[in-house]
Amino acid sequence: MRLPIFQVDAFTDRVFGGNRAAVCPLDYWLPDDVLQSIATENSVAETAFFIPQDGDFEIRWFTPEIEMDLCGHATLATAHVIVRHLHSSLAFLVFHSKSGVVTVTVEDRKLTLDFPSRPPAPSDVPRIILDAFQVELVEVLKSRDYLLVFEDEDIIRRLKPNQALLNQINLDPGGVIVTAPGREVDFVSRFFTPQARLFEDAVTGSAHCSLIPYWRKRLEKQSLLALQLSPRGGKLMCRDLGDRVHISGEAVTYLEGSITIGFKNE
Repeated sequence: MRLPIFQVDAFTDRVFGGNRAAVCPLDYWLPDDVLQSIATENSVAETAFFIPQDGDFEIRWFTPEIEMDLCGHATLATAHVIVRHLHSSLAFLVFHSKSGVVTVTVEDRKLTLDFPSRPPAPSDVPRIILDAFQVELVEVLKSRDYLLVFEDEDIIRRLKPNQALLNQINLDPGGVIVTAPGREVDFVSRFFTPQARLFEDAVTGSAHCSLIPYWRKRLEKQSLLALQLSPRGGKLMCRDLGDRVHISGEAVTYLEGSITIGFKNE
């Protein structure tokens, strides 16, 4: 069996920036273990699979280890593949997922995700996480992910968390967001996933489902500009809409090809 595959850099306007996602269009769902094996073989942060559904699409996201309930950059990448390579006439995409309906609006090169808001609440944090960062915190909150708030952007840039310590805890499907006010943007962040093959995620759209409501409340601004300060980096245009958030960015295609998979009965 041959399947088309694309690799896309999301939340960037240049190749080798943003976050890498593989995208595999399907006619029907393959067995879960096959989807997981493809994602493991791809060895990028996320692989998105989608199938057509009565004019809409069903979408699923897999890391090299597990299936996720929500992924921003791979949804952005999937929308990019659909409108740039498969169906150029579409300007509004509807995806059905494990997190409900998510949509993408296309406006020239900008793609805007409409995602559920996940406001974080004040929380205790496992001691091992504090020991892994060893930098004074301003605040700790939690939704799906732990959200650690620091004083300023320079701290976020310099953070070198102890991976061995963090790998002693399992937060699947979540991770640890670190954030602070930005100098030239409203806020900056980074994202770490204990026990994952890729310890630091390049650009994490789903984390902004919690970052946006937090910074909207703190800065009293509905529209926000964000940077994720990973080595690859990514820029996100954000808007808080109450129970939903808008996350906008660009994407570029790095690779277009096909993969070959086989089953025991073939």
